Amino acid sequence: MLDATDKLVLKEVAGLEDIPKGAYNIRKNGKLLGREVSANINIESNEKGDGIIIDIKPGTKNESVHIPVILSQAGLHDVVYNTFIVGENADVTIIAGCGIHCGGKESEGHSGIHEFKIKAGAKVKYVEKHIALGKGTGRRILNPTTKVFMEKNSQIEMELTQLGGVDEARRVNDAVVGEGATLIITERVMTDGDQIADSKNEIELAGTGSKANIVARSVIKGNSSQDFFVNLTAKAKCYGHIECDAIIMDNGINQTVPALRALHPDAELTHEASIGKIANDQLMKLMSLGLDYDAAVNRIIQGFLR
Repeated sequence: MLDATDKLVLKEVAGLEDIPKGAYNIRKNGKLLGREVSANINIESNEKGDGIIIDIKPGTKNESVHIPVILSQAGLHDVVYNTFIVGENADVTIIAGCGIHCGGKESEGHSGIHEFKIKAGAKVKYVEKHIALGKGTGRRILNPTTKVFMEKNSQIEMELTQLGGVDEARRVNDAVVGEGATLIITERVMTDGDQIADSKNEIELAGTGSKANIVARSVIKGNSSQDFFVNLTAKAKCYGHIECDAIIMDNGINQTVPALRALHPDAELTHEASIGKIANDQLMKLMSLGLDYDAAVNRIIQGFLR
């Protein structure tokens, strides 16, 4: 059963008001809280019992699976290993993410290691949101790792969001993109206070006609810091693009390093990066429309992160 805190966290991290319909696996404080499978999506615990295997049948269309994690136990640092096998020509949405509710002085953390095996022609939308709530003073830590292996003509669109409350986040994204396959990653991160967030991405365009588009939007407030690294390696005739934009406020610091490696003469790789403050003309325009300073800043940030 979900208590009031569980429902609050699920709403924030997965947009759920209650137990979802269809296939789902809800993990709370390192243990299974609830699970449901469907005719086309099977979920079972792995052999070690420290994660799950999500097996999606070939040809599955217009179905979704929710796999949120709730963490509310002081001092717990949970580690989970999940494997996703997406069958040929399937078209599915996977909604993941972790919500921490901290109520005490001890730190709480979650490390989710996710491996995707996307078969030929399959299409996946993967939504992962991280957030930390609660009035406790314990450090909130989230360290996600995502490994993606893409077969011919497959596609995955990944929306990775962290917009509040997380004191420390160290993300790793690795991907091998096969022939004709397309990888799209959009990462949105906002930090404040003394929070830190690192994102390291190793993307290999291995097949002819493979594509990758990596977009990062960062807002760095207070004394927080963010680092964003991408190594995009092309081993075939392919196309890849990296776009990194950051807004710095207060005393925030940012390091952005997009790296391109063309190991094939027909590879096309591009990147663009910008780091700066909110433009005064944008603020003045919004304030002339009746918004105060804080409301104008918030409107600009929300638009930037959208």
